Amino acid sequence: MRTSPGAAYDLGYHVVWCPKYRRPVLGGRVKDRLEELIRAKADEHGWEIVALEVMSDHVHLFVRSHPKNSPSYVANQFKGFTSHYLRAEFPHLRSQLPTLWSRSYFVATVGAVSAETVQRYIETQDERPSKGGGRA
Repeated sequence: MRTSPGAAYDLGYHVVWCPKYRRPVLGGRVKDRLEELIRAKADEHGWEIVALEVMSDHVHLFVRSHPKNSPSYVANQFKGFTSHYLRAEFPHLRSQLPTLWSRSYFVATVGAVSAETVQRYIETQDERPSKGGGRA
């Protein structure tokens, strides 16, 4: 449990997001740099990373934050920051994808989500609008 003036809290989020069309672009040096950037952003905000797993086509992050930070704020801070730097440092990410990350993300409070729910989210991320109603 953490404390701040006027609050005691133990708030953790499970955040998952994928590259656009779930392309497997998060390997090698990109993976290493992505992990560095995520940790830097967490340090900047005083968030604690409990677990971080970068797969070739998605990111799993367990992060603890202050209650003043909404889940959407936390997810978008990581996605925006990492996209900006990775696309600047790795030109192939600009040429292969219109944007690095899909617009969506999955977030749940830690411990309140099943592995099946997360897997279902990840599997829908490779659907393009032309495939019939999938997310872009």
